[in-house]
Amino acid sequence: MLFKQAGGAKESPATAGAGDDLVIDTTTQTFMAEVIEESRHRPVLVDFWAPWCGPCKTLGPVIEKAVRAAKGKVRLAKMNIDEHPAIAGRLGIQSIPAVYAFVNGQPVDGFMGAVPEGQVKAFIERLLGGAGDPDVAEILAAGEQALAEGDAAGAAEIFAHVLAEEPDNLKALGGLVRAQVLGGALEQAKATLAAVPAGKENDAAISAARAALDLAEQAAELGDIAPLEAAVAADPADHQARFDLALALNARNQRDKALQHLIDIVRRDRAWNEDAARKQLLQFFEAWGPTDPNTISGRKKLSAILFA
Repeated sequence: MLFKQAGGAKESPATAGAGDDLVIDTTTQTFMAEVIEESRHRPVLVDFWAPWCGPCKTLGPVIEKAVRAAKGKVRLAKMNIDEHPAIAGRLGIQSIPAVYAFVNGQPVDGFMGAVPEGQVKAFIERLLGGAGDPDVAEILAAGEQALAEGDAAGAAEIFAHVLAEEPDNLKALGGLVRAQVLGGALEQAKATLAAVPAGKENDAAISAARAALDLAEQAAELGDIAPLEAAVAADPADHQARFDLALALNARNQRDKALQHLIDIVRRDRAWNEDAARKQLLQFFEAWGPTDPNTISGRKKLSAILFA
């Protein structure tokens, strides 16, 4: 559901009368203390909602129940984007409900839409480090390592092995798509995405895979990288050339260089091309995944600029 402006309640239905600090309403003014600082002690989920949003009313009680079941290990902060749009704008949120998880002062994971209770619980378990069969988790970690090293064939083999045992494993499905993208098999990646079970399209692993595919398709249109490098060298303020170069570098799995070019644009001119560099960084982070070293480093660098 896209953002729209409307008058609304001061307090979300889920937090009315809660009377504790597990589920709170937060504002632009209190966000730093209630979310950023608190996330240094325990994960904080931020639920971006609005009074006119039907799916938000569905998700609210579900996510509150899951947070309370965690018995203090996580906090839920609800932010009415009609009354407090600034933070959602900085994070590039374009539809709600949207939930972001903050850890150690940084947004590390999230999902969109009124997902089922089981999916919310799994999200929190993953955030707390307790999700899944240890053996499968180790195999998936090996697949992620292969991707990070640029071994598309090896990663695809690992994720396919998991899918042979667990056909509905969304992390393996998403990983296989990203391996296919890395190997240049974009049509095959599209076919794999089409096999995602109905209702699971907004899972974090699937969203990351879709973002990786979108990025690869964008980069395929750019062609040779040399002219872009020459243009940036000749004029460091040529933001469009630097932006295109970042896309091309990411397609070549040179994530650190791609990250730095976009950070340079945000630092030089945050508002350039309607905030395009920051939005592209967010898509990079989604495609790379929350645990990728470049995602972690990039979020810290971006937060240092945006929340300075």
